[in-house]
Amino acid sequence: MSSRWLKPYLPRSLYARAALILVLPVIVVLLVVSVAFVREHLEDVTGQMTRAASREVRLVLEDIQGAETQQQALAAVRPDLRLLDMQARFLGSNETPTIEPRRWYDFIAPQIDADLQELLPNLVAVSLPDSQVATLFLNTHLGVLELGFDRRRLSTVAPHQLIVTMLFFAVIMTSISFLYMRNQLRPITRLADAAQAFGRGRVVPFTPGGAVEVRAAGSAFLDMRARIERQIEQRTLMLSGVSHDLRTPLTRLKLGLSMLPEDDAKPLLQDVNEMQSLLDAFLDFSRGASEGEQVEIRPDELLRSIVDDAQRAGQSVELLPPEGQGAVMLRPTAIRRAVENLIGNAVRYGSHAMVSMTLTDKSLRIRVEDDGPGIPPEQRTEAVKPFSRLDPSRNQNQGSGVGLGLAIVADIARVHGGVLRLGQSERLGGLCADIIIGR
Repeated sequence: MSSRWLKPYLPRSLYARAALILVLPVIVVLLVVSVAFVREHLEDVTGQMTRAASREVRLVLEDIQGAETQQQALAAVRPDLRLLDMQARFLGSNETPTIEPRRWYDFIAPQIDADLQELLPNLVAVSLPDSQVATLFLNTHLGVLELGFDRRRLSTVAPHQLIVTMLFFAVIMTSISFLYMRNQLRPITRLADAAQAFGRGRVVPFTPGGAVEVRAAGSAFLDMRARIERQIEQRTLMLSGVSHDLRTPLTRLKLGLSMLPEDDAKPLLQDVNEMQSLLDAFLDFSRGASEGEQVEIRPDELLRSIVDDAQRAGQSVELLPPEGQGAVMLRPTAIRRAVENLIGNAVRYGSHAMVSMTLTDKSLRIRVEDDGPGIPPEQRTEAVKPFSRLDPSRNQNQGSGVGLGLAIVADIARVHGGVLRLGQSERLGGLCADIIIGR
């Protein structure tokens, strides 16, 4: 419960989460070590060196106090400057201290400045432009004294060197870990791609690899895919065989009934035609979405062809302008059958059908609406089940069926990795059927 607020900010992919697990501890360790190094080591060492340098500066200032001119002062401190390896001069009356900018990564300079200001009351300014030179500007009774000496007497040489070294090796080790992690996660990614492709009706080559557990999962996926393919093939062969074997006796019955008087043969012939329509529906259901391979097509052109065929057949169908254009991987024959089934239901239970399409970067939506009685919300789940007939809500006098139309559409959408959603049409007031397929 307490970690729910964190979930929206976490990455979704396995690779990104593994990278976060790998990088986050490294960053934390670097920060902790850097802070501890700066506070516990650099600050103490810098403080000691700054105090030693300030004593030398005070020694120079004490020798200047007895001088009456700037030349006498420089002559008096010349032995000290030689021993302390310093350079000194007085600024002119119109000259101001020159403070050169510091380097952006010189994080120890502010501490040096603060320590010198505390230890040297006469200090005017400090110039620390680099790691080689330090220049102090001090007030004296003879004017502003510019005192220069080696920066290394105030702080350690390149105090950022340890941090830079840690960062360098951290980047190298993290890069090596990333390469190793990518090789370990690649079999999982390939397994996920193969499973996603199979869920959308495509079979892509896949060979198990990686760690033992990943190989076991890959082998289990291949076994499951093979079983599902066998079951689909067996179902198709069984229903196709039954439908094919029953066509012959039905044809003989039709021939026999054609020889009887019309009044006696009419009701029997109607029963035979109904059996024929049942067989055709079973055969369509057995084919499902297994007919044809997925190819890249433009769904707007496919819908235009379907609507044109329906209009030539005398059906009242309207195609709205498509929203979005592009190509999508689909089974054209299966999608055509699904849309034709929806249009057939729409004009059977209503008087007018409206077809529209919305294509985005993430999904394809094909919508068929009608002005019929629609389907109540509590019966929509039952409506997509095979052999389900909702006679009270759908006017059966307008036509008959075996309850496989929506089941076929749902099966086709499912094989494409999508879903069939039923609702109420806002435009026409009847049923609204959406085929939504992810890209």
